[in-house]
Amino acid sequence: MSLTVLTIVMILSAYLAGSISSAVLVCKLRGLPDPRTQGSGNPGATNVLRIGGASSAALVLFFDMLKGAAPAYLAFRLGVDPIALGIIAIAACLGHIFPIFFNFKGGKGVATAFGAMAPIGHDLALCLMGSWVVLVLITRYSSFAAICTALLAPVYTWWLDDRFTIPVAMLSTLIVIRHKDNIKRLLNGEESKVSRKKSRQS
Repeated sequence: MSLTVLTIVMILSAYLAGSISSAVLVCKLRGLPDPRTQGSGNPGATNVLRIGGASSAALVLFFDMLKGAAPAYLAFRLGVDPIALGIIAIAACLGHIFPIFFNFKGGKGVATAFGAMAPIGHDLALCLMGSWVVLVLITRYSSFAAICTALLAPVYTWWLDDRFTIPVAMLSTLIVIRHKDNIKRLLNGEESKVSRKKSRQS
């Protein structure tokens, strides 16, 4: 199998893997409302946190990151060049954003994108997670934290392993574009802050 054919197969596989909606499946398994019809309507970890609590959101976050990390790591191990690796990672994110299995209605792709960046190195993964957590704790805006972390990601990559700066920048650009509506709401002071689902009273 030539590298070109291998890359095409990896791109298609990454898109299909990304198309598996962790949020919808976790909510269905846990008897929670469909995240596409509740809260912000976004099938991602932040919205699942609002409607289902921390444990459900943690599961969604883990599997969304895995969807990006697995194809990226496999492509890296198979010797795919950095640019093609970036396209494969973007394919996984596009699967999450426009999932073929869920009527093409997906999430923002943040966790999947960060998952795709994680195999570059533990140090980069820690920088990304640390930045996002700190910014959420300070601002309480998940979208703001995601946007800032995405903008910082190419800088971290250039500092830690500059071979992957371009593919990471490609992923970061996709994340920022997907948050254009959030950016407008942030500027207008209309963006929702992160809050956990309140416990039900017995």
